Amino acid sequence: MRISRSVLAVPASKWKMVERGPSSGADLFFLDLEDAVAPNEKAAARENVVRAINELDWSGPTFYRMNSLETPYWYRDIIEVVEEAGEGLDLILVPKVERPEDLHTLDTLLQSVETNAGLEPGKVKLEAQIETAKGLANIDAIAHATDRLEALVFGPGDYAASVRMPQTSIGTMDEWDEVYPGHRFHYAMHRIVVAARAADLRAIDGPVADYRDEEGLRKSCLVARSLGFDGKWCIHPGQVEIVNEVFSPTERELEWADKVVSAYEEANAAGSGSISVDGQMVDAASIKMARNTLELARGPETA
Repeated sequence: MRISRSVLAVPASKWKMVERGPSSGADLFFLDLEDAVAPNEKAAARENVVRAINELDWSGPTFYRMNSLETPYWYRDIIEVVEEAGEGLDLILVPKVERPEDLHTLDTLLQSVETNAGLEPGKVKLEAQIETAKGLANIDAIAHATDRLEALVFGPGDYAASVRMPQTSIGTMDEWDEVYPGHRFHYAMHRIVVAARAADLRAIDGPVADYRDEEGLRKSCLVARSLGFDGKWCIHPGQVEIVNEVFSPTERELEWADKVVSAYEEANAAGSGSISVDGQMVDAASIKMARNTLELARGPETA
């Protein structure tokens, strides 16, 4: 599973910003063909995606966000980019996924394009954004729709609009959070994490729109990590450092994980089934959590 603490969105229509993507420090960055690109710039933006995949040193998976299936742009986003990028393309982010049939449609088209281009079938992987009430209601079927799927991504802004939830600040607390007795997005966020884990997928939280609000960003990251998310979207390079920090294990976590794994290995070698660390009994769940922590500390994959 890829390490994706920070996922930076870069407008595909802005070549200077595209060029800076690889040096952002984000674990993943994607070129956006959807919300960040005006209708009259879609065609040129696709060309920038292909150029970036073929010319830039990504040092990680090449990645772009297509337009949603409810638009007239999406099929060209697939055909033109996949055919011209060829072996260089790794991931496509699919916005506003509402039903498994959306991913079935993409899977079928991708199979045809891959075959026509001489690519390995199934090479191009997908991430699905959950941004509507219908998407959340169908999330289990979406999570198991295709073997191409790698992650579920929460879109808090569009989700709030879909359920008619008043919101003045995407990703951070606003006046409406003061009247609700709890975290207003808790159900949606935890539902996404549960569906992702049940299908062995990554779970990525949505962005904080105010890129100047460092305190709000940190708190939003902590909430997402506490719920089990693997990482968070960034809409500005200045957010990457904080996101990477929060979604990385702390020294205390690493110390605990090392103790648990070492105690487990020593107990196994001694033929003992009883394990205790710092006066607390350690069970199988603790060992899994400790190994997850150590795996995350190894850093992002480059393949």
